[in-house]
Amino acid sequence: MAKAKKQEKNSKPGPRISLLNALLVLVGADLVLLFAPGLGILNSVFYIGDLVAWPALIAGIALLVAGFRGLYRKE
Repeated sequence: MAKAKKQEKNSKPGPRISLLNALLVLVGADLVLLFAPGLGILNSVFYIGDLVAWPALIAGIALLVAGFRGLYRKE
C-alpha cells in the first residue's frame, strides 16, 4: 500500500481585520440605517428633520468608506 502524502501547511497567511476599521464600518452602517431620509428606522418612528438626517447620512457614508478602505491588513 502506498503511504498517504502529508498535508502541506498553507504558506499564505490569511488577512487580518483591523478592529478600529471594523468599528467604523459598524457605526457608519448604523448611521445610514437610522437616519436615511424617508427610509431610516428613526424617520419611520419619529419626525427627524432634513437638517439632521442628511448630515448624519453623509457622515455615515464617509465612515463606511473610511472603514472599508483599511479594513484588511496583510501581515
